[in-house]
Amino acid sequence: MSATCDEAAEQVTRQLGFDCHDVSAVVSVHNPFDLASWTMPVLELLIIGGAVFALVHALRRFREGDPINLALWFAPLVYLFVTEPPLYFPEWFGLDKQFGFIFAHNIFTVQFMWDRLPLYIIAIYPALTQLSYELVRVLGVFRRGALAGSIAVAFVCQVFYEVFDQLGPQLKWWAWNDGNQDVNHPALASVPMNSMVLFASVSFGVMTWLVVRLCGPSTGSGDGTGGEPRRGWSLTWRIALAGVLAPPAMSLFGIPSSIFGGDTPNVAAQAWVLGIELGLIWLAGAWIIVSHLRSGAGAEPTTPFARVYPALYLVVMAGLWIGALPAFLDAKDGITSDGTPIGSGLYTIACFAGAVAVLAALVASARPAVRVSAG
Repeated sequence: MSATCDEAAEQVTRQLGFDCHDVSAVVSVHNPFDLASWTMPVLELLIIGGAVFALVHALRRFREGDPINLALWFAPLVYLFVTEPPLYFPEWFGLDKQFGFIFAHNIFTVQFMWDRLPLYIIAIYPALTQLSYELVRVLGVFRRGALAGSIAVAFVCQVFYEVFDQLGPQLKWWAWNDGNQDVNHPALASVPMNSMVLFASVSFGVMTWLVVRLCGPSTGSGDGTGGEPRRGWSLTWRIALAGVLAPPAMSLFGIPSSIFGGDTPNVAAQAWVLGIELGLIWLAGAWIIVSHLRSGAGAEPTTPFARVYPALYLVVMAGLWIGALPAFLDAKDGITSDGTPIGSGLYTIACFAGAVAVLAALVASARPAVRVSAG
């Protein structure tokens, strides 16, 4: 076995249709029309295009005096490069006994790091962070403070991310190592609940709170408004610090379920704990947004990114789900005829409903962008 492809990794990648021994150490480029599924280049366009759109929007906000969007574009990349290598190669960091092999991505158009890291995965960090933050910011929720806004971001990220997360294993976008009992169980259908709670919500909420508190104005309210905007080195080191602090802060929320871990984990108890945490994210996030809307405090001026990208994301994901629906409905015991595991249909519907509700609230409270004319 090679240093980057142990027995578990070899088994999972062969299920995806490639051999992890035959990979490029730095970067590889593949024909987008010759991937495992027609959905894969569509997904890449959606996510990479969203990251570019998010960067353009963040730079515009930065020029207007608000560095938070730009900080939330780069901080997730710092977070990515802190967390992803240990997940792909735990043995390199002495974590193979604690975590073991967790999952593998399939081969997409552009791959890095022994073909473990697709370009679109790099892009999804700033794209989804920006999507969640911008929706909550434009709704005006951050007027209630950094903590309330960040909890709302955790909820919004959950509902948008899980419509993607529950579909990926079925379409071979990635595969979880089902034999990893310590990390990948308990699971909701094909998706580990640790990932649903800690990654899809807590990490983005914590990162948002750190960025708003660290990268907000040098004087002001502490919610990203008022005061003198940060620039240069003062902003740069704060972005890096937010990205580095997010993983250990996120891990604190994993402690309750880890109490029931150990050599003989109580998976049922862990599922209850994680389920309660997930429910609290829904309840707290939805309550914050609804109570803000009912307060009549109003929204911020809408932006092209907030108007376009979240809706486009949902439309494309709905199209991908429609394409996958026949195999999903024909699955036996949670496995399609292609041998891939399906996600939770009921939870996906709930997430679609939650995401649509957030967009409806955005439309209902929309204010036109303020245009400043010269002279």
